[in-house]
Amino acid sequence: MFTIEEIKAAHSKVKSGVDFPSYIREIKNLGVTFYETYVTDGHTDYYGASSYKASSLARYEPLVIKDKYEAEEFKAALKAHQNGKTDYPTFISMCSKLGIEKWVVCMDKMKCTYFDKNGKEVLIEEIPN
Repeated sequence: MFTIEEIKAAHSKVKSGVDFPSYIREIKNLGVTFYETYVTDGHTDYYGASSYKASSLARYEPLVIKDKYEAEEFKAALKAHQNGKTDYPTFISMCSKLGIEKWVVCMDKMKCTYFDKNGKEVLIEEIPN
């Protein structure tokens, strides 16, 4: 099964949202079936076959997630990030200020789903192959 160290090595190649699809392909090949990333502290829970789970540690000091999801602003911030205009720390900061609590990536469906503070799905995106 995969390790957090292997995932960190794959993630170290990501410089912006442009690199996200290759990162997903790489960790999928490691055996990750889906993962959840929490904006509050940056930790991620990775899941594999047979209920395997590996969790990363918090990556930064806790952030406060805005109570109200700001749909149009988030979509614009996400698009900018996907086009390589922002780095990961900037994207995380924008997520917290625009009401995104976490995102879940499903490898089988190649979809990334964003959730607000109330656990509501607010945006689902397909991940390019």
